[in-house]
Amino acid sequence: MPEDDSTLAIARLIPAPPAVVWRAWSQPEHLAQWWIPKPIECRVVKLDLRPGGGFETRMREGDGEFQPHLDACFLEIVPERRLVFTTVLTEGWQPVEPWLALTAIISLEASGAGTRYSARVLHRSPEDSRKHADLGFEAGWDAVLDQLAAYVPTLV
Repeated sequence: MPEDDSTLAIARLIPAPPAVVWRAWSQPEHLAQWWIPKPIECRVVKLDLRPGGGFETRMREGDGEFQPHLDACFLEIVPERRLVFTTVLTEGWQPVEPWLALTAIISLEASGAGTRYSARVLHRSPEDSRKHADLGFEAGWDAVLDQLAAYVPTLV
C-alpha cells in the first residue's frame, strides 16, 4: 500500500532465495533478460552497484535503434537485501532534470524458500506519481516481476 499520494508500490513473492534474485539484479546479462516488459529488448549500459554508481539502460522495439530508458544513480546498495536508485542524479552524483523524477527502493526479504520482492517508487509530487501511474506503472512493473519470477529458476 502506498504511503502517500506521491508513492507507488508493488510487491511479489519470487520463487527463489534472495541470493538468486540478487544475482538476477546484479549482473548485467541477467538484468537485461527481465528489466523491461517484453517484447521490448533491454540493453544494460551501466550497472555500477555502489553509492554514486551509474545505472543506465536502453530499450528497443523490433529492429529499431536502442533508445534511452533509464539513466540513474545508485544511492544505497545492501547486497541480497536492498537497492535504492534515483533518476534525479546520474553517475557520480551529477544532478539532472529527468523527464520523470523518482527514487526507487527495492527490498528483498527471505520468505520461506522464496523472496518477498517489494518496490516503493517515490515521486516529487502527487501529480508526478499520477503521471507515472497513467504511463502504466502497475502493468509495467507487474510484467517485469512476472519476467523476473520466470527467469530466476534458470539461475538456480
